[in-house]
Amino acid sequence: MAHQARLTVEARREQLLDLGLRLFGTKPYDEISIEEIAQLAGMSKGLLYHYFPSKRDFYVACVRAAAAQLRRLPRPDPSLPPFEQVGGILRVYLDHVRANRAKTHAFVRGGIGCDPEVLEVTETARRAVWESMLAGLRASEDEHVLRFAVRSWVRFLEVMALDWAESDIVDKEAVIDVCVAVLDTAVRHARKSRADLPLKTG
Repeated sequence: MAHQARLTVEARREQLLDLGLRLFGTKPYDEISIEEIAQLAGMSKGLLYHYFPSKRDFYVACVRAAAAQLRRLPRPDPSLPPFEQVGGILRVYLDHVRANRAKTHAFVRGGIGCDPEVLEVTETARRAVWESMLAGLRASEDEHVLRFAVRSWVRFLEVMALDWAESDIVDKEAVIDVCVAVLDTAVRHARKSRADLPLKTG
């Protein structure tokens, strides 16, 4: 009988991260023990600690893995008008969320969100999204209301996409239309409020 090839350390680590994302996406962080993780992974606690020193370290690594998956998603054609690019981004993102519901849940809602290292990972991932969108909108550095609106819209999108993926009752294109309309309204109002500001005099 042929022996199964042993996984490399990196491959085994990736396997553990995939397990962790699915687990943290379906159960609260505090209800998951190292014993449970090790059992599901088919290894001893001691071996699991060889890969990750603590449950917190394991969770932070899982969140980093989720953020890396988001960064690898295909990007739209930059030659398209800004809101066509947004529609393309949303189609790719919604498909990703539906295919990875538990993992997305772990990234958006799960675990120890007040932990500084977790916050750094999630905010870095969000910043990459909104900075790309602001570049597409050709936002200037002093368009503070617009920048605030786009940052807030990214968080709105995360929650709406996850709700959509978990409900299975709303058409994807309808979600895209709503998200684009919300962003369009926010951008227009932000730019109108800036245009209405009185000019500063010396």
